[in-house]
Amino acid sequence: MTETAKKIGMSIHLLGLRTVIYPAPDLEATKSWWSKFLGMTPYFDEPFYVGFNPGGYELGLLPDADPAAGALTYWGVDDVAEAVAAALQAGALEHTAATDVGDGIITATVTTPSGSIVGFIYNPHFELPIIAG
Repeated sequence: MTETAKKIGMSIHLLGLRTVIYPAPDLEATKSWWSKFLGMTPYFDEPFYVGFNPGGYELGLLPDADPAAGALTYWGVDDVAEAVAAALQAGALEHTAATDVGDGIITATVTTPSGSIVGFIYNPHFELPIIAG
């Protein structure tokens, strides 16, 4: 974190939205619906996680996620532990600890004082999509 960021009270630099994970208790049916809706098949398809790449961003299906909790959005950061520490310092509570979920991708979530779950992700493979205009 830069000295300027510290002076203006900024705790962490978010790099932008990266990933949204939807609960999928019936993984096959959910995968089928998203495939039809998006007009594409998943690039990653395992019993524990299904991943699509619409528009250069991650759309994941997680069979173990609680549908009552809704979708989970992950913000890109350079350092997940630093993002979690900043969130905790600002009054959040740890929801899930920082974890390497494979291929050098690290995620963690916190619960804000208002009860929202915020995700952080470091993905060394992510490149911002180029939007033709």
